[in-house]
Amino acid sequence: MKLILITGGTSGIGKETVRGLALTGVTVVFTARDGSKGEETKKEIIEETGNRNIEYITCDLASLSSIRECAEKYQKRYKRLDVLINNAGVLPQERQESKDCIELNLAVNFLAPLLLTSLLIPLLKRSAPSRIINVSSSMHKEGEINFDDMESKKGFDKYKAYSQSKLALILFTKKLALELDGSGVTVNALHPGVVGTEMTLKNVRKMNPVAAFVYKRTLLTPARGAKTSTYLATSPDVANVSGGYFVNCKQEKTTAMARDMALARRLFDAVEKKYLAHYLS
Repeated sequence: MKLILITGGTSGIGKETVRGLALTGVTVVFTARDGSKGEETKKEIIEETGNRNIEYITCDLASLSSIRECAEKYQKRYKRLDVLINNAGVLPQERQESKDCIELNLAVNFLAPLLLTSLLIPLLKRSAPSRIINVSSSMHKEGEINFDDMESKKGFDKYKAYSQSKLALILFTKKLALELDGSGVTVNALHPGVVGTEMTLKNVRKMNPVAAFVYKRTLLTPARGAKTSTYLATSPDVANVSGGYFVNCKQEKTTAMARDMALARRLFDAVEKKYLAHYLS
């Protein structure tokens, strides 16, 4: 039976992805920041799908030490990993910092999947053929990597910070695909669509009532937003595809910047040295 690990499985797109995968009969392990919420979600998914192979690991993705503990717990409990889905993400309304005093978009949307994936790559290789799926966003097209102020200390714009983190995640995807070529491990990124999650609705509430009403009608349901993640995790059609960017279950081109491998290497070198060296050793 296949084993799938997904981050952020207690709400929104993540929860719907857990539900969709559970219906295929695989074992799904999801991360939950709060243990009681994790237990509640587990029971709900089991009851709805009849799949009893649903588990969770408590993990705070805004804490690098918690991410490392999560990787260690997973590897102690399970001997293989067929699919890793880096789903969890944030879009804070104002500048916030993680437990490690890192700007929250950078910490959760980029450093968390980078660290978790890096720690689990040996297991993914031993489990090959296996897959890594990174949930990014079409907003990566607006992003730039600001090496002089990556944490937005000199001035915070929520959309710039979010776009930078999602561009960084695609650069990581492209770079990792090259490094894993021939290993049996594929890695792809996706845009789930503009989904009516709580994260999105926080921004809608700041609109004027008419604009909010119109915008809400364009939002996808979380179940619809989960479809591309589920497709990339299960479809035989993408078994040998790596380094791709998918929208609505179809591969699309990213921006030239998102394919810039010199930029990707510079970014990885910068964040590894500054943030991750201790946790990767």
